[in-house]
Amino acid sequence: MNNVLQQLLDCSEMWALFIPLFFMTRDTKKISYLRPVRIYVYTALAISLLIILIAKRNQWFGLPKEPEPEWLGSNNFLYNLHSVIRFLFFSWFFILLDQKMFTTVKKTIPILFSFCFLINFIFFEDFFNYWSFSGRLLSIEATILLFYCLLYYMHMLNDDESSFRKTPSFWVVTGLSIYVVINIPIFLFYMALLKQFQDFTVGIWDIHNISYIILCIFLGKAFYESRK
Repeated sequence: MNNVLQQLLDCSEMWALFIPLFFMTRDTKKISYLRPVRIYVYTALAISLLIILIAKRNQWFGLPKEPEPEWLGSNNFLYNLHSVIRFLFFSWFFILLDQKMFTTVKKTIPILFSFCFLINFIFFEDFFNYWSFSGRLLSIEATILLFYCLLYYMHMLNDDESSFRKTPSFWVVTGLSIYVVINIPIFLFYMALLKQFQDFTVGIWDIHNISYIILCIFLGKAFYESRK
């Protein structure tokens, strides 16, 4: 039983996305600022499917553990790709919100992020590193998304909105806030801890997976509210 639950948790980055996908297919209003979130769900589902297939290729399909080219034997580069995709689409989401506060800042941050991304992976890190994803990339992405979330809440407090619970954007931002707050320290220290305490650190990733399920539930709630 415990093994079945662990397998479900290991694959949660894929199946959890079917929660918002279920409500997306029933969303007829198509709110403009939810378009980036909608595209993110489809893209993340494709990336997560590849992550699971690479991780389970030997167990499920009997494929060799060390294919050619070597980097295809690791799914770490897909975590890097997912991080970039998540950042770009949620940045787009925040820019599309009808909030005038810090509009220029919100539009400038993705440009700066892209520049720093190129500098980092040209001179300092290998995007296709076989042994690890980029904790630097994921932690910076999560920190910036948290900054976006705080700007959203600041605007909401200034507007004194009383019906925020019925606003789809509130549920997107709240789910994202929970996810990034939990995972900033995990992304920042995961690879360093893995070298010293492998069994303990692998268990920590379960926390990430649980937080991702929570994010997907909140995204589903956002699309549910958008139907009303």
